Amino acid sequence: MQKRAICIISGGMDSALAATIAKNEGYEVVALHFNYNQRTQDKELECFKKIAKDIDAIATEVIDLDFFKDIGVNALTDDTIEVPTEGIKPGVPITYVPFRNGIFLSIAAALAQKYEAEAIFIGVVEEDSSGYPDCREDFIKAMQKAINLGLNDITLEIKTPLIHLSKGDIVKKALELGVKLEHTWSCYKNSDKACGVCDSCRLRLKGFSEAGVKDPIEYEE
Repeated sequence: MQKRAICIISGGMDSALAATIAKNEGYEVVALHFNYNQRTQDKELECFKKIAKDIDAIATEVIDLDFFKDIGVNALTDDTIEVPTEGIKPGVPITYVPFRNGIFLSIAAALAQKYEAEAIFIGVVEEDSSGYPDCREDFIKAMQKAINLGLNDITLEIKTPLIHLSKGDIVKKALELGVKLEHTWSCYKNSDKACGVCDSCRLRLKGFSEAGVKDPIEYEE
């Protein structure tokens, strides 16, 4: 059987590139997406479906995690908290969804047993991220160790091909590999035209600026 990977795909350009890398490394890709009551849930799901098709995923899994809304305390799932637009600041931002990547990886590990996959690909970026603690390399390594202690019959590798890249490097690599960046979405606030001022939009635009190319999606600002 050809080797398989579970690729966590949010609909953003980082996860789209990570999944494309998995495909290019010879993995059959099972595309995994989470709806967790985030503000741009419908748009992200739409982009996920396009990306999964672009990479010829052998299967898609869309899992609803409604409990994130109950946990709250973050601007992505709690409508009473405004998404910050004044620029990226030091520290963990209010857009950090508590332990999101830990939960995503745990579910991906369970699906890896279902599909007999040997790897999980996740597009976390430590070098040029928004300060999220669950994007750190140490965290991913610790999760891999814990997951393998709890699995039966398989050993999983969590692969983070973008972990040390800048956003500019990510844009360049995506273009090099033919990722359809017009099929990706990064904005935390809007689902029609990207706001251009939330942290995620700022990081995305910074990446395109560093790469010297124009972002193919539309912006309000």
